[in-house]
Amino acid sequence: MILEARSLHKTFRSGGLWRASANEKHAVNNVSLQLEAGKTLAVVGESGSGKSTVARLLMRLLDADSGEVLLHGESFSALGGAALRRKRRHIQMVFQDPFASLNPRMTIGSTVAEGLRVFQPALNRSQREQRVADVLQQCGMDPACMARYPHQFSGGQRQRIGIARALVVAPDVLVLDEPVSALDVSVQAQILNLLQQLQQDHGLSYIFISHDLSVVRHIADDVAVMFGGYVLEYGTAAEVFAAPRHPYTAALLQAMPVTHPSQRSAVVDNLPVDPEQTADTGCPFRLRCAHVRDDCTEAVMQLRDGHSCLHPLNS
Repeated sequence: MILEARSLHKTFRSGGLWRASANEKHAVNNVSLQLEAGKTLAVVGESGSGKSTVARLLMRLLDADSGEVLLHGESFSALGGAALRRKRRHIQMVFQDPFASLNPRMTIGSTVAEGLRVFQPALNRSQREQRVADVLQQCGMDPACMARYPHQFSGGQRQRIGIARALVVAPDVLVLDEPVSALDVSVQAQILNLLQQLQQDHGLSYIFISHDLSVVRHIADDVAVMFGGYVLEYGTAAEVFAAPRHPYTAALLQAMPVTHPSQRSAVVDNLPVDPEQTADTGCPFRLRCAHVRDDCTEAVMQLRDGHSCLHPLNS
């Protein structure tokens, strides 16, 4: 297992210095994930489900309140200082907004080379430029563009540059946080094909964060479905798409575009209309679930046979 998360918890507190009590938001609750070498694990769910927070916990951009992240079987969570910096070379991130993630004052060549200056300081300028040119070419960009700035590129080109920046230090894992959601559909397909080609060429492993199940179906080997900070269902992509066990997974699948309305099932026809409301106890989805029962109120959230539902579908 190249990357593993064990029982991650993260709570955010708001209120500031002048309020008597802070509000708490439990963004991630007891999340455990496993990523195999050369595979893609998709973490899916609607906005606010906690998937981007999980991505930042895996990257150590945020520190978990409890739980542990292991990289190559060693604790990534326990590292600090120079040891953490050295280990970070092995796990890099591609962000959702390709324009916001690039420094507008830096040329593309300088942006992509920044990781080399941090992780491989022994390289001279000529060696860095050659490495940057090679990686840009692998990502479908002309190396002659290295002297240009981010505003001179399209959204798809900027995302290719973001991928090149992550790839230049030869990582083992890429954490892809909604990498195609800000792009046109035709450009999305190009970027997804690029990611798959890079995975084959370099043996990369991906954590793929997304809310778009049509994209996930195209790229993922395994899928973790999140809602309210919990993983509600976990399995291979084939299993999850063919026979979802949790009603929330079925709701996500039903939201996918279809060629004709007759193809939709009636699994979640009676869902309430407040998507912001989640339960404080029991299954977090129970307030929106058409299959809720009394014992869902106090159920302890844990995966059983790849799902957390007490009354699973297709059982």
